[in-house]
Amino acid sequence: MLKKSLTFWVVVMLSLGAPTAAVAGAAGSAREASKASSKTCKNLNTYAAAQRCIHLNQVQVIGSHNSYHLRGQDPFWSAFEAFVPDIARTLDYTHPALAKQFSEQSVRQIELDVVTDPKGGRFAEHKILKVVNLPTASTDKSLLKPGFKVLHVPEIDWETTCSTLRKCLTQVKSWSENNPGHAPIAILLELKDDATPDPLNLDFVQPLAFTGRDLDALDALIRSVFPSNKLITPDLVRGKRKTLDVAVTKDGWPTLEASRGKVMFLMDNESGVRDLYLKGHKNLAGRAIFTSSSPGRPDAAFIKENDPTGANTAKIQDLVQRGYVVRTRSDADTEQARTGDTTQRDLALSSGAQWVSTDYPTPADGARFGTGYFASIPGGTVARCNPVNGPVNCRSNLLERLR
Repeated sequence: MLKKSLTFWVVVMLSLGAPTAAVAGAAGSAREASKASSKTCKNLNTYAAAQRCIHLNQVQVIGSHNSYHLRGQDPFWSAFEAFVPDIARTLDYTHPALAKQFSEQSVRQIELDVVTDPKGGRFAEHKILKVVNLPTASTDKSLLKPGFKVLHVPEIDWETTCSTLRKCLTQVKSWSENNPGHAPIAILLELKDDATPDPLNLDFVQPLAFTGRDLDALDALIRSVFPSNKLITPDLVRGKRKTLDVAVTKDGWPTLEASRGKVMFLMDNESGVRDLYLKGHKNLAGRAIFTSSSPGRPDAAFIKENDPTGANTAKIQDLVQRGYVVRTRSDADTEQARTGDTTQRDLALSSGAQWVSTDYPTPADGARFGTGYFASIPGGTVARCNPVNGPVNCRSNLLERLR
């Protein structure tokens, strides 16, 4: 739908004339930490006890969707909005810098859309700006260098708070180092290679397909930014089990104590890119990213279920009870923010999905639509005891202390 509408928009604009414008202590210690005795964990009234006894999959936090995203700038945005209002409305959201999301919006899961650019400069020009008589060359010189870039749709929706993946991850690392007690941060990566429609032959840049070499380089970049003792990896969680699926359903996940101050990476993709990432690593041995999977697969630990409504609410609850970690969405395409409908948000929170993603994590974010819509953890804490699998005597105010 997005591609078809964008094609129509380009045609209309040009025909009418647009206006100017060391792993966390090693697998053994993590497994030991995950088996704290029931006697030790009966009393969770102190921060130390909560950190020692509650596991990362037993909490729920808010995430942000397309966390780098900025709404397009005028005069381009005004032209876009005028000619394709139905598409423009879905992209009408802006996020602050990642550090501000962590510090001021209680976000503990982010999403980054990644395109590969091994030679550099592939995304340093925005040819669609010809339509509004603006220079097409970007002023961001980092786009000229080789490496992974972060943006939504080339030529159409490219504004971002951190244009390269290294920049984004370095910002996360810096904030983490300054706030070493934070609850684990999950970084969802969507590896994008969908073609951008170019019906009028404006020579739009096209994303490149990810290769095995690209995926190895992605792992290398992650490990170059974050030392091993700050990463929660598939190897760490799997321990001595044959598969991740068995590990998370039989042994569980590391405790908050073993996870605080650390990050973990999740892959949004399914099928092609995911399968290429798994080639030669079906259990994710040696890999840095947890893949979006399904129960029973060797790589099953993280499962994406963006829609928490209808029968999916119970589906997510079942997955959480079985030991998997799940990401879902409380809103999409600005619809809930415009209508004020909290149905999907409330179902997402009640589903027990560990990460509930939104474009509106504070009242101020949705205020411009006049509905008061936002999604946050009930009770005002950064994290809360998971409503599906959290211990009955868990206290949400003991789940995180930044320092």
